[in-house]
Amino acid sequence: MASRFPTFQHEAYDYIIIGGGTAGCPLAATLSQKYKVLLLERGGSPYGNRNITLLENFHICLADVSPQSPSQGFISTDGVINARAKVLGGGTCINAGFYSRAKPSFVQKAGWDAELVNQSYPWVEERIVHWPKVAPWQAALRDGLLEAGVSPYNGYSYDHLYGTKVGGTIFDESGYRHTAADLLAAGNPNNLRVLLHASVNKIVFNMKQGNRKPRAIGVQFKDENGGHYQAFLKRKRGSDIIVSAGAIGSPQLLLLSGIGPRSELNKHNISVVLRNEHVGKGMSDNPMNSIFVPMKNPTKQSLIETVGITDAGVFIEASSGFSQSDDSIHCHHGIMSAEIGQLSTIPPKQRSFDKIQKYVHNKYSLPKEVFDGGFILEKIDGPLSTGSLVLVDTDIDSNPNVTFNYFQHPQDLRRCVYGIKTIEKILKTNHFTNLTANGAGYPMETLLNMSISANINLIPKHTNDTTSLEQFCRDTVTTIWHYHGGCHVGKVVDQHYRVIGISGLRVIDGSTLFSSPGTNPQATVLMMGRYMGVKILRERLGRAAGV
Repeated sequence: MASRFPTFQHEAYDYIIIGGGTAGCPLAATLSQKYKVLLLERGGSPYGNRNITLLENFHICLADVSPQSPSQGFISTDGVINARAKVLGGGTCINAGFYSRAKPSFVQKAGWDAELVNQSYPWVEERIVHWPKVAPWQAALRDGLLEAGVSPYNGYSYDHLYGTKVGGTIFDESGYRHTAADLLAAGNPNNLRVLLHASVNKIVFNMKQGNRKPRAIGVQFKDENGGHYQAFLKRKRGSDIIVSAGAIGSPQLLLLSGIGPRSELNKHNISVVLRNEHVGKGMSDNPMNSIFVPMKNPTKQSLIETVGITDAGVFIEASSGFSQSDDSIHCHHGIMSAEIGQLSTIPPKQRSFDKIQKYVHNKYSLPKEVFDGGFILEKIDGPLSTGSLVLVDTDIDSNPNVTFNYFQHPQDLRRCVYGIKTIEKILKTNHFTNLTANGAGYPMETLLNMSISANINLIPKHTNDTTSLEQFCRDTVTTIWHYHGGCHVGKVVDQHYRVIGISGLRVIDGSTLFSSPGTNPQATVLMMGRYMGVKILRERLGRAAGV
């Protein structure tokens, strides 16, 4: 913890990385191989926390609303309940574990070096990625997708291929999670210092540089007891502050540090370091809609393992079963869980934390059998709809106000309708009708009218009615936590992820992305941390050697 390191203030670093998450950990490990690195993480350690480590406790982790929780809940202004990580390892500690690479065109569009990308993915994979032992529900989805025409079958693959495949997972065969924090072991322990419970609330700049642009020289942060600290960079060319605080945390920190729209900074009496109207803009979240399918027998728990990649820009995935113990059944239902659908029977604008509490309370009276089943979910590529992030106050611990404008773009809505119709086709295949509680599948109307009290996602009565499907998409939209944007390349940072108009400051994480890579982003964000670490080392070592 930060409070245990009173001496570190007398040291200076080549790199200070803010956020020990999906990008920050591989980045810190890589840079520490040659340079002195300070990694500041606002959360605690993932090690020893069974709710992080065990697949069966996935939902409990997301439901934990205590101050020590690795998950910090927020509700976007759209009314969709969401979560952000607050733990060393970031989103890899609280996600559903699925690992699948971006398509080659994404890499090309990002301007990345394809050869280095293809070296950086395996660097991650050999350390923390595994092949799943496919659960029955996932096998049914695989077979149902193929029968419904989402083909060919591409087997086990990390690659983004049209058709149906089984992807990688960061859960091993024993159901133990391996996270970005594990990648720190690849760093040089003599060069790498990690402080936990260290919340950076401001980047420090040297403004007195004549006509030259402001330079980032250090950070201010606080420990878990409210004690205040500073840390500084070495006065060397190439030393950087690197913000890797995620799509919510990175634009929030830039704003709090005086980089952003002038009106937004003035509203909170923040001194303007650099006016940039694009900070916090272009926020996107991939909308998810899911269908509950009741089964005749309890289904084995599974998170995401199988995916159908359609050529219409829609991805079909599935999850099943709930934690096997009664405690977790009663503990976690309904809060920020993809498997429950996050109050999806309540239209977004009516969702609130009060509703969640009431909902959880009602769960205690429901029989466990209600949850014998699984979900088939669809999420859309992109998306094309965008929103924005603004500060609520100047406290780094507060959630900013985030708007994603789900389905604002008509193409997103069309894709959702296509996804629901595809799920209907899958449910009509023998692979699913044989599994259902009555052994013959359910009419759509039955699925619609089932157990509203259990808060289950339901198909609209008239699935041939595009209008009602569109309404269904809007009313039952949830998140699968793939939000991104706020510090876009070309708007806030350049192609090297340097903040435009500032020296010594970069942003390297999902906030720089225009769309979510692949079916699930963690593989590419992990790769990005390694990739940029190697790029920065090559640039700096090449410069030192006069190359």
